[in-house]
Amino acid sequence: MRTSIKSRVAKVATAFSLAVLAGYAVPAMADETAPPSDFKVTGAAGVISQYRFRGISQSNNLPAVQGTLTLSHSSGFYVSTWGSSASPSPAVNIGGTEIDVYGGFTHGLSNSGVTVDVGLYGYIYPGAPGLNFYEVYGSLSKALGPINAKAGINFAPHQKNLDVYATRTDTYVYGELSGAIPNTPFTIHTHLGHTGGSFNYTKEYIDYTAGVSTAWKNLTLDFSVVGTNVSRQDAANNPFAGVSGEQMYRAGKTVGVVSLMASF
Repeated sequence: MRTSIKSRVAKVATAFSLAVLAGYAVPAMADETAPPSDFKVTGAAGVISQYRFRGISQSNNLPAVQGTLTLSHSSGFYVSTWGSSASPSPAVNIGGTEIDVYGGFTHGLSNSGVTVDVGLYGYIYPGAPGLNFYEVYGSLSKALGPINAKAGINFAPHQKNLDVYATRTDTYVYGELSGAIPNTPFTIHTHLGHTGGSFNYTKEYIDYTAGVSTAWKNLTLDFSVVGTNVSRQDAANNPFAGVSGEQMYRAGKTVGVVSLMASF
């Protein structure tokens, strides 16, 4: 019997609740005079109206529970995990849950104001292990006055789970701009990316995001417009047996996405 959406969401929520509690746990007799630790634990958990990965819905356009936990060191090294519930659809079925594990190094480049971030990213699908894959990634970011700019690349090299695709590697490039609106509690963020290779969605495609967020204490509310340039005609030409063009189009069409996250 297929596990219900409610059950999968409950499992993910429970896992991240335990992670949050673990992050808050400290020794009862901690020495208040001890110097600050070089290690830092941060995280967040919340709900989102639907989970989109590079513009494509992974949750059948239904709500998902998500969370993340990061351990970072003052040197710039970090390890992190991120997870989401998911609902299968005819177009995309990642098995009900995604757990990502990644780690890398981030550091400023001299006095240039440029920050570099490089690492290795693993995508794990417990309900569909045949989809597991990894990427190497790198990005450069810099503040340009009130605007934060970022450009990056994720590359999935040839690996066993990509052998089913005609192209056995994938390259994702993207750019982002974000910044606070002066004298308001709002921040605007934008993202533009291009997928080419194994993860083409009927073709090489572009995804985009434009959104606004606001924070209150440790809560962040975000509203974004997310979509792709995959047309109905593109979707109708998909090679997947039993999947209609409308089902493919629905997973990549432009939609509004709302999320509420609590950070610690």
